Amino acid sequence: MAMVLNRLSALDAVRMLQRRELSAVQLMRACFARIEQREDSVHAWAALDKEAALARAMALDNGAITGPLHGLPFGVKDVFDTQDLPTTYGSPIYRGHRPEADAGAVGRSRQAGALVAGKTISTEFATFKAPLTRNPHNTAYTPGGSSSGSAAAVADFMVPFALGTQTAASVIRPAAYCGVVGFKPSFGAIPRDGIKLLAPTLDTVGCFTRTVDDAALVASVLMDQPGLRRLDYDGPPRVGIYRTPQWRHTLPETREAMMQAAETLGRARAVVQEVDTPPEYCALVQLQSDIMAYEAARSLAAEREQHASQISPGLLALLQGGDKIDQARHEANLQRASDMHSHLRGWFDRFDVLLTPSAPGEAPFADQGTGDPLFGRVWTLFGLPCIHLPFATGPHGLPVGLQAVGAKGNDHRLLCIAKWMHDKLRPQG
Repeated sequence: MAMVLNRLSALDAVRMLQRRELSAVQLMRACFARIEQREDSVHAWAALDKEAALARAMALDNGAITGPLHGLPFGVKDVFDTQDLPTTYGSPIYRGHRPEADAGAVGRSRQAGALVAGKTISTEFATFKAPLTRNPHNTAYTPGGSSSGSAAAVADFMVPFALGTQTAASVIRPAAYCGVVGFKPSFGAIPRDGIKLLAPTLDTVGCFTRTVDDAALVASVLMDQPGLRRLDYDGPPRVGIYRTPQWRHTLPETREAMMQAAETLGRARAVVQEVDTPPEYCALVQLQSDIMAYEAARSLAAEREQHASQISPGLLALLQGGDKIDQARHEANLQRASDMHSHLRGWFDRFDVLLTPSAPGEAPFADQGTGDPLFGRVWTLFGLPCIHLPFATGPHGLPVGLQAVGAKGNDHRLLCIAKWMHDKLRPQG
């Protein structure tokens, strides 16, 4: 029984918990049993305290129903502060660091009744250095980054949901590689207090779940918008197929997924149309990279000055690149991004959502790094809500999917349409 409970969706589990058909202790024990079985292979966790988690679950079982996430165990990316577990930001510089308070997103989750199972592994300061974490579908491959442990833990049925962050593609790409739903809401929709920021104009809190319904449930708490849980949508939507200027970097499995999606959604009476790529959009990936590098160099200035020997060569190179960008150029970059976003807003007069790659293809081998964030950078730059929808497999049996992108601030509509599309795209039976 215990090894079945950990596979419940967040929505199914919380319904059982609120009806007292399932106890928080039972669910937490099932999750820890899975962790104990698989952690030596997957390496999803930076810190765990089983006894404390079970004690909190027992207290919850002995009290009143606390909220919409009552009794759900969850993982917290190790860039969020937690008052009862160490927070290292994925860096040896902060080994043993114990924050005094929870990050805002963690606090909101707890107030809604969710229970922290542990801290999930992050890459170094949420950048690119490959962590120990492995893809649960095949441990020879990467789970992606930087929210590596969060995506892997949800994909491997260790917890029903987990928190992550995205500065370039750190929610969408790991979700794609691990075959789970990854939701990055509009920029600023979820509070960022208590998070080690890398690039303040880009960093966005997101979540990992196994269904779109679960993502809406978790997001409704994190965004303080209960209405997000209602995903009624009659459709059909107007779907823009956007291959991006970087389409040449996609692998055959992503191209096939795009073709399959267009055909399947078209048969379901969605209005599916190709979106032309404006020539000037070829510069957007570099624009996001420059903004990220400039802001990271300032955000991590103290760590670099005092602990340079404990920073990876790759991150040092990123920070040094950011040093070469002065404030005037940075402000010009931000203005250019704003101007180009204004042009894109017109697309959402024609389309309800854009469907676009989440990653080049299947996850690469773990020794090749965490994969290319190429296909997430632009949407993070514009602060648009995005959700990864897994529905296919590639030549090595690893997950493949696409991301749906909505207009800024239109997160609820994106979630509704994403559920409609995912129901059509996922294999039946």
